[in-house]
Amino acid sequence: MIKAESKRLGFLSCGISRAGFLEEEAPRLENWLNKNMHGQMFYMENHFDKRLNPTLLVDGAKSVISLLLNYYPSEFQNKESYKISKYAYGQDYHFVIKEKLKELLYFIRTEIGEVSGRAFVDSAPVLDKAWAAKSGLGWMGKNTNLITQKVGSFYFIAELIVDVELEYDAPTTDHCGSCTACIDECPTNAIVAPYVVDGSKCISYFTIELKENIPTEMKGKFDDWVFGCDVCQDVCPWNRFSKPHSEPLFQVNPELLSFTKKDWEEITEDVFKEVFKNSAVKRTKLEGLQRNVEFLKNK
Repeated sequence: MIKAESKRLGFLSCGISRAGFLEEEAPRLENWLNKNMHGQMFYMENHFDKRLNPTLLVDGAKSVISLLLNYYPSEFQNKESYKISKYAYGQDYHFVIKEKLKELLYFIRTEIGEVSGRAFVDSAPVLDKAWAAKSGLGWMGKNTNLITQKVGSFYFIAELIVDVELEYDAPTTDHCGSCTACIDECPTNAIVAPYVVDGSKCISYFTIELKENIPTEMKGKFDDWVFGCDVCQDVCPWNRFSKPHSEPLFQVNPELLSFTKKDWEEITEDVFKEVFKNSAVKRTKLEGLQRNVEFLKNK
Protein backbone atom coordinates (compact mmCIF):
# COMPACT_ATOMS: atom_id res chain seq x y z
CA MET A 1 0.00 0.00 0.00
CA ILE A 2 2.80 2.42 0.97
CA LYS A 3 4.85 1.44 -2.08
CA ALA A 4 1.88 1.94 -4.43
CA GLU A 5 1.26 5.40 -2.98
CA SER A 6 4.96 6.32 -3.27
CA LYS A 7 4.79 5.43 -6.97
CA ARG A 8 1.69 7.59 -7.39
CA LEU A 9 3.61 10.48 -5.83
CA GLY A 10 6.32 10.07 -8.47
CA PHE A 11 8.98 8.18 -6.53
CA LEU A 12 11.09 5.75 -8.53
CA SER A 13 11.07 3.08 -5.85
CA CYS A 14 10.46 2.46 -2.18
CA GLY A 15 12.13 0.02 0.23
CA ILE A 16 11.57 -0.59 3.92
CA SER A 17 13.98 -1.73 6.62
CA ARG A 18 13.86 -2.24 10.37
CA ALA A 19 15.07 0.80 12.31
CA GLY A 20 18.09 0.06 14.47
CA PHE A 21 21.80 0.59 14.94
CA LEU A 22 23.86 0.47 11.70
CA GLU A 23 26.54 -1.89 12.97
CA GLU A 24 28.57 -2.20 9.77
CA GLU A 25 28.58 1.54 9.11
CA ALA A 26 29.87 2.56 12.57
CA PRO A 27 33.57 1.62 12.15
CA ARG A 28 33.51 2.85 8.55
CA LEU A 29 32.21 6.28 9.54
CA GLU A 30 34.59 6.52 12.49
CA ASN A 31 37.57 5.65 10.32
CA TRP A 32 36.51 8.15 7.62
CA LEU A 33 36.22 10.95 10.20
CA ASN A 34 39.50 10.02 11.90
CA LYS A 35 41.28 10.35 8.55
CA ASN A 36 39.74 13.84 8.07
CA MET A 37 38.13 12.79 4.82
CA HIS A 38 35.29 15.21 5.60
CA GLY A 39 37.65 18.20 5.24
CA GLN A 40 35.88 21.30 6.58
CA MET A 41 32.46 19.63 6.65
CA PHE A 42 32.61 19.77 10.44
CA TYR A 43 28.88 19.04 10.72
CA MET A 44 29.78 15.45 9.80
CA GLU A 45 31.45 15.11 13.21
CA ASN A 46 28.22 16.02 15.02
CA HIS A 47 25.54 13.57 16.16
CA PHE A 48 27.69 10.47 15.55
CA ASP A 49 25.23 8.24 17.45
CA LYS A 50 22.15 9.68 15.76
CA ARG A 51 23.76 9.18 12.36
CA LEU A 52 23.97 5.47 13.09
CA ASN A 53 20.72 4.96 14.97
CA PRO A 54 17.38 6.40 13.78
CA THR A 55 15.68 5.47 17.04
CA LEU A 56 17.57 8.46 18.51
CA LEU A 57 15.98 10.73 15.89
CA VAL A 58 12.39 9.50 16.18
CA ASP A 59 11.01 8.23 19.48
CA GLY A 60 9.98 4.62 19.20
CA ALA A 61 11.17 4.37 15.57
CA LYS A 62 10.52 0.92 14.12
CA SER A 63 10.82 1.35 10.35
CA VAL A 64 12.87 3.32 7.86
CA ILE A 65 11.02 3.89 4.58
CA SER A 66 13.62 4.75 1.90
CA LEU A 67 12.58 6.42 -1.33
CA LEU A 68 14.32 7.24 -4.60
CA LEU A 69 13.36 10.13 -6.88
CA ASN A 70 14.82 10.30 -10.38
CA TYR A 71 16.46 13.55 -11.53
CA TYR A 72 18.13 12.45 -14.77
CA PRO A 73 17.41 15.24 -17.29
CA SER A 74 16.18 14.99 -20.87
CA GLU A 75 18.18 18.06 -21.93
CA PHE A 76 21.77 18.93 -21.10
CA GLN A 77 23.96 22.00 -20.82
CA ASN A 78 25.74 23.46 -23.79
CA LYS A 79 29.01 21.48 -24.21
CA GLU A 80 31.02 24.70 -24.43
CA SER A 81 29.85 25.82 -21.00
CA TYR A 82 31.12 25.42 -17.45
CA LYS A 83 29.26 22.49 -15.93
CA ILE A 84 26.94 22.02 -12.96
CA SER A 85 25.78 18.73 -11.48
CA LYS A 86 22.61 17.41 -13.09
CA TYR A 87 20.87 17.25 -9.72
CA ALA A 88 20.92 21.08 -9.65
CA TYR A 89 19.30 21.61 -13.06
CA GLY A 90 15.79 22.09 -11.67
CA GLN A 91 14.23 23.35 -8.46
CA ASP A 92 15.93 22.61 -5.15
CA TYR A 93 15.20 18.96 -4.42
CA HIS A 94 14.85 19.56 -0.66
CA PHE A 95 11.55 21.38 -1.13
CA VAL A 96 10.23 19.16 -3.93
CA ILE A 97 10.83 15.92 -2.00
CA LYS A 98 9.74 17.29 1.39
CA GLU A 99 6.28 17.98 -0.03
CA LYS A 100 5.99 14.45 -1.41
CA LEU A 101 7.12 12.96 1.92
CA LYS A 102 4.52 15.00 3.80
CA GLU A 103 1.85 13.61 1.49
CA LEU A 104 3.09 10.07 1.98
CA LEU A 105 3.11 10.44 5.77
CA TYR A 106 -0.43 11.89 5.63
CA PHE A 107 -1.49 8.87 3.54
CA ILE A 108 0.07 6.43 6.05
CA ARG A 109 -1.74 8.15 8.92
CA THR A 110 -5.03 8.09 7.02
CA GLU A 111 -4.70 4.37 6.26
CA ILE A 112 -3.06 3.07 9.45
CA GLY A 113 -4.07 5.57 12.11
CA GLU A 114 -1.89 7.23 14.75
CA VAL A 115 1.63 7.10 13.32
CA SER A 116 4.47 9.25 14.53
CA GLY A 117 7.25 9.93 12.04
CA ARG A 118 9.65 12.38 10.46
CA ALA A 119 10.67 13.11 6.89
CA PHE A 120 14.36 13.42 6.03
CA VAL A 121 15.89 14.88 2.87
CA ASP A 122 19.58 15.44 3.39
CA SER A 123 18.63 17.69 6.28
CA ALA A 124 19.54 15.65 9.37
CA PRO A 125 22.18 13.12 10.39
CA VAL A 126 20.77 10.15 8.47
CA LEU A 127 22.99 7.78 6.43
CA ASP A 128 20.52 7.67 3.57
CA LYS A 129 22.58 5.50 1.19
CA ALA A 130 23.13 2.89 3.89
CA TRP A 131 19.40 2.73 4.61
CA ALA A 132 18.47 2.57 0.93
CA ALA A 133 20.96 -0.30 0.44
CA LYS A 134 19.65 -2.08 3.54
CA SER A 135 16.12 -1.95 2.14
CA GLY A 136 17.14 -3.43 -1.22
CA LEU A 137 16.91 -0.30 -3.38
CA GLY A 138 20.43 -0.76 -4.74
CA TRP A 139 24.01 -1.42 -3.66
CA MET A 140 26.72 1.01 -2.60
CA GLY A 141 29.05 1.35 -5.58
CA LYS A 142 32.82 1.83 -5.58
CA ASN A 143 32.12 5.58 -5.93
CA THR A 144 29.96 5.30 -2.75
CA ASN A 145 26.81 6.20 -4.68
CA LEU A 146 23.78 3.95 -4.48
CA ILE A 147 23.49 2.07 -7.79
CA THR A 148 20.63 0.04 -9.22
CA GLN A 149 20.79 -2.29 -12.21
CA LYS A 150 17.64 -0.87 -13.78
CA VAL A 151 18.27 2.87 -13.63
CA GLY A 152 21.83 3.54 -12.51
CA SER A 153 22.38 6.23 -9.85
CA PHE A 154 20.95 9.61 -10.94
CA TYR A 155 18.33 9.94 -8.20
CA PHE A 156 17.80 11.53 -4.82
CA ILE A 157 17.38 9.45 -1.66
CA ALA A 158 14.97 10.39 1.11
CA GLU A 159 13.48 8.72 4.20
CA LEU A 160 10.42 8.56 6.37
CA ILE A 161 11.25 7.18 9.79
CA VAL A 162 8.09 5.94 11.51
CA ASP A 163 7.11 4.26 14.77
CA VAL A 164 5.15 1.43 13.20
CA GLU A 165 6.29 -2.06 12.23
CA LEU A 166 6.02 -2.84 8.52
CA GLU A 167 7.05 -5.61 6.17
CA TYR A 168 10.82 -5.39 5.63
CA ASP A 169 12.84 -5.81 2.44
CA ALA A 170 16.19 -7.57 2.08
CA PRO A 171 19.40 -6.01 0.71
CA THR A 172 20.41 -6.67 -2.89
CA THR A 173 23.84 -7.83 -4.11
CA ASP A 174 26.80 -5.77 -5.36
CA HIS A 175 27.14 -5.63 -9.16
CA CYS A 176 30.25 -3.47 -9.58
CA GLY A 177 32.32 -6.55 -10.34
CA SER A 178 35.85 -5.79 -11.52
CA CYS A 179 34.87 -2.40 -13.00
CA THR A 180 36.99 0.54 -11.82
CA ALA A 181 35.72 3.24 -14.25
CA CYS A 182 34.76 5.66 -11.45
CA ILE A 183 38.14 5.28 -9.71
CA ASP A 184 40.11 5.65 -12.96
CA GLU A 185 38.20 8.70 -14.21
CA CYS A 186 37.86 10.80 -11.04
CA PRO A 187 39.63 14.08 -12.00
CA THR A 188 41.06 14.68 -8.51
CA ASN A 189 41.64 11.02 -7.46
CA ALA A 190 39.10 11.45 -4.67
CA ILE A 191 38.10 7.76 -4.77
CA VAL A 192 41.12 6.64 -2.79
CA ALA A 193 40.10 2.96 -2.70
CA PRO A 194 37.07 0.98 -3.86
CA TYR A 195 34.08 2.14 -1.75
CA VAL A 196 36.10 4.95 -0.09
CA VAL A 197 35.81 8.59 -1.17
CA ASP A 198 38.02 11.22 0.41
CA GLY A 199 35.41 13.98 0.57
CA SER A 200 38.09 16.63 1.02
CA LYS A 201 39.47 15.87 -2.48
CA CYS A 202 36.13 15.82 -4.29
CA ILE A 203 35.24 18.57 -6.81
CA SER A 204 31.77 18.80 -5.20
CA TYR A 205 33.45 19.59 -1.89
CA PHE A 206 35.69 22.29 -3.37
CA THR A 207 32.92 23.97 -5.37
CA ILE A 208 30.13 23.79 -2.78
CA GLU A 209 31.30 23.04 0.76
CA LEU A 210 34.70 24.78 0.94
CA LYS A 211 34.27 28.41 1.95
CA GLU A 212 37.86 29.58 1.48
CA ASN A 213 40.07 29.67 -1.63
CA ILE A 214 40.42 26.48 -3.64
CA PRO A 215 43.95 25.04 -3.22
CA THR A 216 46.23 25.96 -6.13
CA GLU A 217 47.36 22.33 -6.53
CA MET A 218 43.87 21.63 -7.90
CA LYS A 219 44.46 23.91 -10.89
CA GLY A 220 43.60 22.23 -14.17
CA LYS A 221 41.91 19.26 -12.49
CA PHE A 222 38.31 20.46 -12.40
CA ASP A 223 37.32 19.53 -15.94
CA ASP A 224 35.16 22.71 -16.14
CA TRP A 225 32.88 21.75 -13.21
CA VAL A 226 31.68 24.94 -11.53
CA PHE A 227 29.12 23.41 -9.13
CA GLY A 228 29.36 19.77 -8.10
CA CYS A 229 30.67 17.00 -10.34
CA ASP A 230 29.06 14.00 -12.08
CA VAL A 231 32.14 12.26 -13.51
CA CYS A 232 31.98 9.12 -11.33
CA GLN A 233 28.33 8.72 -12.30
CA ASP A 234 28.71 9.65 -15.97
CA VAL A 235 31.32 6.91 -16.48
CA CYS A 236 29.42 4.23 -14.53
CA PRO A 237 28.20 1.56 -16.99
CA TRP A 238 24.95 1.16 -15.06
CA ASN A 239 23.99 4.73 -15.93
CA ARG A 240 23.48 3.68 -19.54
CA PHE A 241 20.07 2.69 -18.21
CA SER A 242 19.20 6.15 -16.84
CA LYS A 243 15.87 7.42 -18.13
CA PRO A 244 14.69 11.06 -18.06
CA HIS A 245 12.62 12.03 -15.01
CA SER A 246 8.98 13.08 -15.25
CA GLU A 247 9.01 15.66 -12.42
CA PRO A 248 7.90 19.07 -13.80
CA LEU A 249 9.72 20.91 -10.98
CA PHE A 250 13.03 19.40 -12.07
CA GLN A 251 12.75 20.86 -15.59
CA VAL A 252 15.88 22.78 -16.44
CA ASN A 253 15.76 26.55 -16.95
CA PRO A 254 16.21 27.09 -20.74
CA GLU A 255 18.54 29.99 -19.96
CA LEU A 256 20.95 27.64 -18.18
CA LEU A 257 21.03 25.37 -21.23
CA SER A 258 22.20 28.22 -23.44
CA PHE A 259 24.82 29.55 -20.98
CA THR A 260 28.32 29.88 -22.46
CA LYS A 261 31.56 30.27 -20.50
CA LYS A 262 31.33 34.00 -21.16
CA ASP A 263 27.87 34.09 -19.54
CA TRP A 264 29.27 32.38 -16.45
CA GLU A 265 32.23 34.74 -16.32
CA GLU A 266 30.00 37.81 -16.54
CA ILE A 267 27.17 36.58 -14.30
CA THR A 268 25.47 39.35 -12.32
CA GLU A 269 23.39 39.27 -9.14
CA ASP A 270 20.20 39.72 -11.22
CA VAL A 271 21.00 36.87 -13.61
CA PHE A 272 22.04 34.63 -10.71
CA LYS A 273 18.74 35.30 -8.92
CA GLU A 274 16.69 34.73 -12.04
CA VAL A 275 18.35 31.57 -13.36
CA PHE A 276 18.94 29.92 -9.98
CA LYS A 277 15.95 31.34 -8.11
CA ASN A 278 14.78 28.01 -6.67
CA SER A 279 17.89 25.99 -7.40
CA ALA A 280 20.33 24.12 -5.15
CA VAL A 281 23.05 26.29 -6.79
CA LYS A 282 21.97 29.09 -4.42
CA ARG A 283 23.80 27.17 -1.70
CA THR A 284 27.15 28.37 -2.97
CA LYS A 285 25.90 32.00 -3.26
CA LEU A 286 26.96 34.30 -6.08
CA GLU A 287 30.37 34.96 -4.47
CA GLY A 288 31.11 31.24 -4.25
CA LEU A 289 30.09 30.70 -7.86
CA GLN A 290 32.24 33.62 -9.00
CA ARG A 291 35.20 32.20 -7.04
CA ASN A 292 34.71 28.84 -8.81
CA VAL A 293 34.44 30.46 -12.25
CA GLU A 294 37.56 32.53 -11.59
CA PHE A 295 39.43 29.37 -10.54
CA LEU A 296 38.44 27.59 -13.76
CA LYS A 297 39.12 30.62 -15.95
CA ASN A 298 42.70 30.89 -14.74
CA LYS A 299 43.55 27.20 -14.99
